[in-house]
Amino acid sequence: MPKRKNTFSSWRRRLVQRAVHTGWSWVQRAGSVTAENPGRFRFGSIGEATRLAFPLGTVFGEPWIRLGSYCIIAEQVTLTAGLMPDLDLGPDPILSIGDGVVLGRGSHVIADTTVTIGSDCYFGPYVYITSTNHSYDDPHQPIGKQWPRMEPVEIGPGCWIGTGAVILPGARIGRNVVVAAGAVVRGTVPDHAVVAGAPARVVRRWTPDAGWQPPLRTPAPVPIPDGMTPGQLRALADLDEDAVARLAALEPEG
Repeated sequence: MPKRKNTFSSWRRRLVQRAVHTGWSWVQRAGSVTAENPGRFRFGSIGEATRLAFPLGTVFGEPWIRLGSYCIIAEQVTLTAGLMPDLDLGPDPILSIGDGVVLGRGSHVIADTTVTIGSDCYFGPYVYITSTNHSYDDPHQPIGKQWPRMEPVEIGPGCWIGTGAVILPGARIGRNVVVAAGAVVRGTVPDHAVVAGAPARVVRRWTPDAGWQPPLRTPAPVPIPDGMTPGQLRALADLDEDAVARLAALEPEG
C-alpha cells in the first residue's frame, strides 16, 4: 500500500536541509585560515592567497611552520612542528612548504624534525608524511615508550604524491617525482622518477639521454589551446579520435 505523502513535512525538511547547507557553507568560509584571517594561529609565515580549509586537522607548533603563497590545504589536514605543543624549537623553521602546494583532504605532515616540501607539489588525500618513527631496540620496553628515531624529510618541487602514500623519515624525493597511491617511500628517490610499492621502488625514470624508460605507453595529453570557447570544446568532445587526427594534420606548422 503506497505511503501517504506529507507535503508539509517534505517542505519543512527541504527548508531545514537548505538552512543546514547554507549555514555549513558559511561556517566553512568563516573558519578557513588565511594570512588576512589567521584566527588563533600564529604561523611563522603564510603566503598570499594560501588557505587552510575548515574544519582543520590538528595544528600545533605553527610559529615553526612556514607556508608559501597560493597553497591549498584541504579539510582535516594535520600540520605539526615538534613532538608536542608549547615547545621552543629554536630560530629556524621545522616545517617549510613552498608556493602552490596542494595538500589533499585528511593528509598528515608530522615534522618533529625538519620537513621541507618544494613548490608546486600536489598531494592526494590521506597522504602521511613523518620525520619520526618508533624504535623497538629494547625488547623489554613497550615500543610506544621507547625514544623515537628522527630524520629530516625533503620532497623536491613539482612532485605528485598519490592517495594514501606514506613518506617515512629520512626520505629524499627529487624533482618532478610521481609517488603511486599507497606507496611507502624511504631513502632517496632520483629526479623524474615514478615509484610504487611498499617499500617503494623506481618503476620508470626519465634521463636526458634515454628519455622515459620503460617507454611511456600512451601519448602525452595535448593542452587546450588558448582562446577555446566552451562551445568549441563541446564540439571537439563529440568528434572521434580519427577526426581529431585529421584536423590536426590539416593545421599549418608553426
